[in-house]
Amino acid sequence: MTSNHVLLNRVFNHRTFHGLINGKTNKVFTACLQRYVNKSRPAKNIELISNLYRYLAKHYRNEYFYKNTLLNKLLLGRHNMNTTTALAELPINTSKADFVLINGYATVYEIKTDLDSFDRLETQLNDYYHAFNKVFVVTSESNVDRLTNILKDTSTGICVLTSRNTISERKPAITDNRFLHHASMFKVLRKYEYESILHSHYGYLPTTTQVKYYKECFNLFEQININIAYCYMLNELKKRNIKEKEQFRNVPYELKYLAYFSGFKASDYGKLHDFLNKTRGIC
Repeated sequence: MTSNHVLLNRVFNHRTFHGLINGKTNKVFTACLQRYVNKSRPAKNIELISNLYRYLAKHYRNEYFYKNTLLNKLLLGRHNMNTTTALAELPINTSKADFVLINGYATVYEIKTDLDSFDRLETQLNDYYHAFNKVFVVTSESNVDRLTNILKDTSTGICVLTSRNTISERKPAITDNRFLHHASMFKVLRKYEYESILHSHYGYLPTTTQVKYYKECFNLFEQININIAYCYMLNELKKRNIKEKEQFRNVPYELKYLAYFSGFKASDYGKLHDFLNKTRGIC
């Protein structure tokens, strides 16, 4: 199945998405339409993309499908963009957190589709707990028993992407601060974010050479109580919210994840609107 559907992974990604809305011809998009969309008449791009996405839902629930479902069901369903921020592919030590939600607290969601192995799961979870205190693994129904056995007696929770494409919690995640690590948390932060934390906590920033500045900032950060530092970090990460919220609300369900993490300006949403309403043939 993987080899037969690999083109779909290349359609629902940022490079293809940006190219299409900027008027570039994409052979992969065209090939997927010809292979997976049964249309004998010209149709708008939004209709064609919707057909491709329905194919994903029925036959090939890949990582994009999981991520887009998490964003729609959790950020836009259970929470809202005014109080909650979503992050994706967040580097933490040697791993990247697939999806993170931050409001008054933070939750990491590690995705394991039917196409993934569990080989790196232990390493990934260890990395995540160095920077965050609550973690779920999101998987399919077929992996639940195996995952339950792997995660028994741990703080990590389990969520399932059900056959109805909803998110169902099967094992609660327990908040666990035992492994929080200053260095891992500090590396998650951008320069202006850790400067904001230090200024809030100490009232000043270190005065030193440019070469030593990063190290001196970390030395100050490391002296903050770990639980207080964690709250500071969440407060800064929560500010990484999208700016054009009203335009984002009009993005179709199928493309919410791509639009949210594309850093769109108002003009980009205009380009997306034009692309989606453009009519094209399949052949």
